[in-house]
Amino acid sequence: MSGHSKWATIKHKKGAADKARGKLFAKIARQLEVASREGGGDPTSNATLRTAVQKAKAAQMTNDAIDRAIKRGSGQLDGDSYESIMYEGYAPGGVALMVDTLTDNRNRTGAEIRNIFSKLGGSMAEPGAVGWQFSRRGVIVIGHGPSEDDVMLAALEAGADDVSADGDTWRVMCEPNVVFDVKAALESAGFQIDSADSTMVSSTSIEVSDTDTAKKILRIMEALEDNDDVQDVYANFDISDDLMEAVAG
Repeated sequence: MSGHSKWATIKHKKGAADKARGKLFAKIARQLEVASREGGGDPTSNATLRTAVQKAKAAQMTNDAIDRAIKRGSGQLDGDSYESIMYEGYAPGGVALMVDTLTDNRNRTGAEIRNIFSKLGGSMAEPGAVGWQFSRRGVIVIGHGPSEDDVMLAALEAGADDVSADGDTWRVMCEPNVVFDVKAALESAGFQIDSADSTMVSSTSIEVSDTDTAKKILRIMEALEDNDDVQDVYANFDISDDLMEAVAG
């Protein structure tokens, strides 16, 4: 998981670019629409929508944009209808990938995802082939500096259930529906938060030490994430911090 956590942090830093931010907003808007369509437009009674709203606000999405997306999903404004499809596959090196999509055309999206895997040395897998090893968790990454005891005490008080060292950062784990509440509590306690998200965490990992393989893995992840229908890509690779920085740069 350490390499994937580092990749998430690098993406977070890169996300300051206007183009990347615009793409992120479009993806979050879809999440808001689907959540409000499936569970209603009131975040207080719709936990999935509440988490999506917190994610939108953490990304600095405006309240007007959030409200419009919720209204589209709840039928108060016209909008497209999206369905959630999870694709599974392998990146170079046998790394397992889960590709989370929201699409208004499953044939188009399926063909595009398959093409990315094929072009970049990966392969699609049957449903369940890699999904069995992933479970949804809240993951918060804290920059190193504070002691383990300080992080552990604050995290457990905030509602987290595990803290571990991950390279030069601390990784705080919690239930996915409280990740942004835990993040807010940790920020109030004075900790620097590098990233926070509800994500899919694998029970197994594949260590990658070869530079060429690492580059190929990140290339296929970037291509998948650049697709407008893809919400997120989850993987079980473990790449050292130094190698991750080198190949991501």
